[in-house]
Amino acid sequence: MASPLTAASSHPVREQRGTPLADTLAPPAAGPFAPLQEVRGAAPGFRGAPSISASVAALTWAQRLSIIDVLSQMIDGLYVHLPLKRAQYGFDPVRALAHLRQHIPSLTDLQFHRELTTLMYQLRDAHTTYSGPLTAAGAVARLPFLVEMWGPPDARRFVVAKISDRRLIEDPHFVAGVALHWWNGMPFERAVDLHADRETGGHPDARYARALDSLTFRSLEFSPPPDEHWVDVGYVDNAGRARTVRFEWRVVCPQRAPTASARRASCLKRGIDPAAEAVRRAKKLMFNGALWSREQASGSRAQPSLVDRYQDFLTSRSVKTSAGTYGYLRVWSFDVDDDEEFLDAVIAHLQTLPGRGLIIDIRDNPGGFIWAAERMLQLFTPRDVTPTTFALRATPLTAQLAAAPFNQEDFGPWAESLARAAATGEPFSVHLPITSSEQCNDRWQHYSGPVVVVVDANTYSSGDLFAAGIVDNRIGPLVCIGEATGAGGANVWTSDDIADAMRAADVDLPELPAGVTFSVAIRRAVRSGDADGVLIEDAGIAGLPYVMTERDIFERNADLIDACGDLLASLPRTSLDVTRTRNVLTVNTEGLDHVDVYADGHPIGATLSVRPRHAHKVSVPARAEVVEVLGFADDTLCQRRRLRRA
Repeated sequence: MASPLTAASSHPVREQRGTPLADTLAPPAAGPFAPLQEVRGAAPGFRGAPSISASVAALTWAQRLSIIDVLSQMIDGLYVHLPLKRAQYGFDPVRALAHLRQHIPSLTDLQFHRELTTLMYQLRDAHTTYSGPLTAAGAVARLPFLVEMWGPPDARRFVVAKISDRRLIEDPHFVAGVALHWWNGMPFERAVDLHADRETGGHPDARYARALDSLTFRSLEFSPPPDEHWVDVGYVDNAGRARTVRFEWRVVCPQRAPTASARRASCLKRGIDPAAEAVRRAKKLMFNGALWSREQASGSRAQPSLVDRYQDFLTSRSVKTSAGTYGYLRVWSFDVDDDEEFLDAVIAHLQTLPGRGLIIDIRDNPGGFIWAAERMLQLFTPRDVTPTTFALRATPLTAQLAAAPFNQEDFGPWAESLARAAATGEPFSVHLPITSSEQCNDRWQHYSGPVVVVVDANTYSSGDLFAAGIVDNRIGPLVCIGEATGAGGANVWTSDDIADAMRAADVDLPELPAGVTFSVAIRRAVRSGDADGVLIEDAGIAGLPYVMTERDIFERNADLIDACGDLLASLPRTSLDVTRTRNVLTVNTEGLDHVDVYADGHPIGATLSVRPRHAHKVSVPARAEVVEVLGFADDTLCQRRRLRRA
């Protein structure tokens, strides 16, 4: 069960060392549940207070039965991956819920919620979650350091990568760079293995990566609180001496960015691991507090720049490698509210970066707005982008929801195939895109150079979709730390979203106790291109393998970036620069042999042969609204530009 902490303020609390929990929290929200006894940690804030426990009020049998009945109805009638999970893991969640129902009289409230949380974790699906009553939205339990690993799987090294607050660590020898060997008396790697058994990753490598995160950062909104009051960590200091240090769990509420998803339109088209997003924000607050503060300040300014508005999601810089200087774009999350503005911010970053090649790093990206992830692909390719397609399970419930008039905006395209499925026996609806082809191709190419994308096993959901789009649309190579991306292939809806759709279809949904929420993977994603029809869930997107080094951990990914630079240098490079002054285009090219020019969709003259480092002038109709220039090398489309009349 998740933590029941309730924030007293929307602003982070400053230093509260030694402050009792009761003095720092607002009274619990109305409902039958008091704060959970097992919670360890502190009030929401920049740094938490010492551990403290509370009590749990009783759940009635009827309330427990309502929770079981709603989850059974959702999983049996809506959960799109149910057949896959049954086949993949030999686990039937519907039968497991029925079994738990029979044991309700013998369970305490705490046991009931832990059993239910464990049951949902067995789906290995971060999209499909249960959140207990009175949880603290965005609360994260954390220790004051970050653990990372480097080296190959058979020789992993675990180290302290960062320290968040020296004042919370009594041992002066515990510093960034020390090697970790023991965790609560267990060999460190064994501790990670045990945590991996409780994680939601779709393949073993993803579960292992999430387990490493959860050793020091755990979302209390979507996960049970830590079992232990404190953690004993065994390490070897920089002088080679074995030592042990103890840490207490504390709680932080890092808040969401001002530009994070909030509108219904963006929330219904999300693919995200919300627990990972909360942890990402907590890491930013703990280890990059200055950037977090600038983000809050930009949100209060009247007209912040696009780059400032989206600094939680996008950062960029130029990087020097042994093969030359390239652009580096970090996409931390796709959980934005406005995909148009997000694309404008991406373009603003691209305009400041070298044009000879780009590294796009989406490691640890938990996903977000599907439109933002899939529409971003077009900025890096001259060819039309084919979006990922999605389907619902064909059940009486999905057919009923899709047939409701007020659900047509969200389910209409799938309604006919769901209605036919009852007669044909098809297990799924037709697969259709959530992001239309028109949306995926309305901004055109904005970056000339070759592109390399870096992912890891914590790249999830809409991050998976972006990685799939890079590979399936042949935009560039994918470099992967680990086996594959996190393998979250679905569109996820919350319990509020589902309740609205069910009311529109006149479907009864049992009333849940106050504060109980859930989410469900409602539409599954399949890939396009050469991998057309291949599932993303539990498989992920594989790429060129890369093993992290010690320099990567402590020198801003130095070896990783250098390897990407070598890869970029091996790729063919072309460029196309076009400016328009009324009825004249000035065209400069590199690596191209001819260009075609179109005005409002009509060709302008014959194909123009071009020479490098030579400005070519082309006349176009002064009243043409849109001018397009297509650049070719050996009859292969390599560059595309679109200019609107000023």
